[in-house]
Amino acid sequence: MPSSVIRRFVYGEMEGDLWVEFTSGRRYVYSGVPHEVADTFRGAFAKGVYFNTRIRDRYPYREVAHEDRATES
Repeated sequence: MPSSVIRRFVYGEMEGDLWVEFTSGRRYVYSGVPHEVADTFRGAFAKGVYFNTRIRDRYPYREVAHEDRATES
């Protein structure tokens, strides 16, 4: 189901980095996200709810500029 908050995301398995682009256009990378969390996020019916309860404020993050890396899901 499309999210009203999250536009797209991509997970880098080797680094454990979850790149998230929000509908606002802001992009963040969350570090140290386990593969299982990323997989469940990918399959979540309500991605915004899952993100807010299982990822946001649980993993270190930083905002990234648009030219740093394109996100895709």
